[in-house]
Amino acid sequence: MNPTLVGAAALALWSSLALLTAASGALPPFQMVAVTFGLAALIGITVQLARGLDPLARLRQPAGAWLLSVGGLFGYHALYFLALKTAPSIEANLINYLWPLLIVLGSALLPGERLSGRHLAGALAGFAGIGLLTTGASFDPAHWPGYLAALACAVVWAGYSVANRRYAAVPSDAVTGFCAATALLAAIAHLAFESWVAPSGTEWLVLVLMGAGPVGAAFFVWDYGVKHGDVRTLGTLAYGTPLASTLLLALFGQGELDARVMTAAALIVGGAALGSGARIRTKGPPASAPDGR
Repeated sequence: MNPTLVGAAALALWSSLALLTAASGALPPFQMVAVTFGLAALIGITVQLARGLDPLARLRQPAGAWLLSVGGLFGYHALYFLALKTAPSIEANLINYLWPLLIVLGSALLPGERLSGRHLAGALAGFAGIGLLTTGASFDPAHWPGYLAALACAVVWAGYSVANRRYAAVPSDAVTGFCAATALLAAIAHLAFESWVAPSGTEWLVLVLMGAGPVGAAFFVWDYGVKHGDVRTLGTLAYGTPLASTLLLALFGQGELDARVMTAAALIVGGAALGSGARIRTKGPPASAPDGR
């Protein structure tokens, strides 16, 4: 199966994350990270056991892979949940989605790779669409912590996705252990900085959906995609995710569709099509083996 297409499946799952986060009510960010990643780890363990695999054997991975993966998963989601709970959902979500642009541009730093003109043009078109979506937004100073958290999300996730190529030999099954460690770290942070808020029945359903989808299966397929597929194509295709996410938020009353949103949609989808169709230019080893393996 094409690893780039496998990675792209994560983008469809992530399009639901903003809506699910908005539906999570007043649940604290660290509590949400602990519960959702705990569920994701349980699902991963169950799948591995069903396949006859030993989950403990997948824990033996390089220390660098553990630090990068747990730091990326924990840091991104703690910041993301904080952003959407302290700033307007659509604005914070769109600022967060600067990460596809950063992935496309950051991938040029990988050994043996450089951006083609079409990749850059597609990235700029997508960035213009995101900029248009945020034009006219009411940047209330009270929301700046949320906006800054969203911007930090973009930097953290782009850095994680590009740097993860250095650990292409680490199997995607290891994500189960990374999820478990993320849940444990979040639980410690929750006990230290937050008070437990008992979820309602609806909020429990939201948490389960997150753990099974955008905070669960999505990371296994994304991990495989960024390690073995075309990371720049994935970064450019990701411009369609804020469009889908924004449409879902608007559909469920979290924002409005207007000419500005529709114009931005054309830029985002057009940029994705342009960039994903670009021919990769390399100056050395294939992109799937940046370390020469």
